[in-house]
Amino acid sequence: MQEDKRALVERLFARHSGTLRSFFQRRAGAQADASALAQEVYLRLLRINDTDAIKNPEAYLFTVAGNLAKEHKVLAWRRGISQDLGDPSLQDQLAILDETGAEIDRECRAARLRQVLQELSPKCRAAVVLQYWHDMSYAEIAARLEISTHMVKKYLAQGLAICRRRMARME
Repeated sequence: MQEDKRALVERLFARHSGTLRSFFQRRAGAQADASALAQEVYLRLLRINDTDAIKNPEAYLFTVAGNLAKEHKVLAWRRGISQDLGDPSLQDQLAILDETGAEIDRECRAARLRQVLQELSPKCRAAVVLQYWHDMSYAEIAARLEISTHMVKKYLAQGLAICRRRMARME
């Protein structure tokens, strides 16, 4: 009887180990967890007293795996709740999240600024872009746009005021 159980588990392991690891990979997320969970399924199968009662070994295998995946999620959730907020590794993870949030905020602001610039009149937009992106002087902008330096100053003042107002609405 003991040898039959061992043969059944070995057969299941040989046939389904890759599928079982993939099953856990999708649910646990980490390859190391997936391999450990797959091993735990086989250990649980070896603890079964009456293997003759199992009508469909493959279905039973994945039922055990599904239950183990649920247990793993609950344990991971409990570990997450009980983590010490002063833990340096947790602080590092929070810092990465903060940096990611700041990056997303910068990207949103840049997209909004591009949109606001598109709403400016063509010469006003050109003056702002030439001044702030190309670092051109008033005289160079005036020559490029064929306008006076006085108009360059007016366009820049107007463009900056509109950009500030519309960007402030975003916050």
